[in-house]
Amino acid sequence: MNLLCHGVQDAVRLILSLDRSLLDILLLSLRVSCTSVLFGALIGISLGSLVGLRHFPGRDVIITLLNTFMGLPPVAVGLMVYLLLSRSGPFGVLGLLYTPAAMIIAQTLLVTPIIAALTHAAVTGVDPLIGDAAKSLGADSLYQGFAVLRESRYAILAGVIAGFGRAIGEVGAVMIVGGNITGSTRTMTTAMVLETGMGNFELALALGILLLMLAFLVNMGLHLLQGRGY
Repeated sequence: MNLLCHGVQDAVRLILSLDRSLLDILLLSLRVSCTSVLFGALIGISLGSLVGLRHFPGRDVIITLLNTFMGLPPVAVGLMVYLLLSRSGPFGVLGLLYTPAAMIIAQTLLVTPIIAALTHAAVTGVDPLIGDAAKSLGADSLYQGFAVLRESRYAILAGVIAGFGRAIGEVGAVMIVGGNITGSTRTMTTAMVLETGMGNFELALALGILLLMLAFLVNMGLHLLQGRGY
């Protein structure tokens, strides 16, 4: 218990002192995760909206795949990306392995199905009267879709935040394709694993506290947006 208390005290001291190594890890984690979520949202919201608003052959198969891929094992995704980007892989000439770009690719593959599946659920959960009302006012199919998306915007945003939570907390995939290199590909989660193994509990706890703070701030932002009705 004393070890935990002292570790938390040292962790808070590190955060308040704006430790350089801690800030570098934090900024890299945010850059990789935010970029991944941006790409995942662009693809996922588009795909989720398409299968939620349109009926076409193979739609049920896509929905099933999206729901299945929500639980993709991160290590399996990391291995797949590693094989694609390794020197003997089809994209090895790009030299992306063990770079932040490889980590972004892996995280995008993980968050896209989550955002897409939750977007589909949000769109299909909207009252059909919304689309019918837009249609009765002379709106074409495109604007009817926009009306449904606007009505489900908070649920879609919650899906994006869920994707961010998956990305920022990812360990296995980013460690495989990023290599956990100091000053280059070391994120908060991979650093926590390394520092815990080395016995540097104060830095590991500091990173854990920052992760919890990020989760709190992101969810608080969503709550404020919902309260203001944006």
